[in-house]
Amino acid sequence: MMSNTTPSFPERIELSGEGLVLRDWTEADLAAMPELFDHPDIAYWTPIVSPFDDAAALARLSRDRQLRAEGTTILLAITVDGGAPLGEVMLRRAPEGTEIGYAVGPAHRGQGLAARAVRVMAAYAFEQLGVEQVILELEAENGASVAVATKAGFQLLDVPLITGEEKGRPFSLQTWGLTRS
Repeated sequence: MMSNTTPSFPERIELSGEGLVLRDWTEADLAAMPELFDHPDIAYWTPIVSPFDDAAALARLSRDRQLRAEGTTILLAITVDGGAPLGEVMLRRAPEGTEIGYAVGPAHRGQGLAARAVRVMAAYAFEQLGVEQVILELEAENGASVAVATKAGFQLLDVPLITGEEKGRPFSLQTWGLTRS
């Protein structure tokens, strides 16, 4: 249970900017989710379950709503117009800071969607949640994510690596930060 000092998130969120609309996931998106998330590199670099099928989509939508209600995490679909989801951006209140994460469907990469979505989510964190800094936790070997961090204006922070294991694979995460201007 989160303490009462943690403000809850709004039940509905829609953020616009950078040519994107970040919106809540809905039941109508369930069919599109496996196409976005059932991919070897998403399985490798993220905690998203693999294989990602219809049951995984339903479980993710339900978990998304539970985490939102608990006030810990927001998961939003990345769209250009409020329509078809092209990926996901996350904001999570973690012990180490307000963390942003993202995953873009393989068919939609190379359009700057992740960097733009991260900047829109960071602006939301600064303006609506009043945080001073947002962080990204990335593996140095994940070149695409490091490029997103750099493009979105984040700097590598001088903090210890976060190590652990996910899906039987050890990982070591760098922390990148963007400070409120």
